[in-house]
Amino acid sequence: MIKEFKEFISKGNVMDMAVGIIIGGAFTAIVTSLVESILMPIIGAISGGKSVADMSIMVGNAAIGYGAFIQAIIDFLLIAWVLFMIIKALNKAKAAVEKEKEEEPAEPEAVPADIELLTEIRDLLKKN
Repeated sequence: MIKEFKEFISKGNVMDMAVGIIIGGAFTAIVTSLVESILMPIIGAISGGKSVADMSIMVGNAAIGYGAFIQAIIDFLLIAWVLFMIIKALNKAKAAVEKEKEEEPAEPEAVPADIELLTEIRDLLKKN
């Protein structure tokens, strides 16, 4: 069982996934900062100067804070959009590289020495 675990953990996919999670966490911090520092103040200014995250309605004695939910939705949509754009750009680059590989002419296979010698003899016989 330990051997299987070592094989699993040493596979490249696990390492790729770990790097992706770490990068994703850092990327989430960037998008959250964008939303909280730039977009939400703009939306707040449009909505009358009130911060979106602070928006709530009172039901009896309880405050239902729907603003934080709206902010989470905006965060999610921005992250999804940026990831979509990154993946789209990567796919486009990958397609361009594949197209370039297809367009490269294949190098002709090397003719074996005996065939080359026979061809030279044939050409000399045709000349004479």
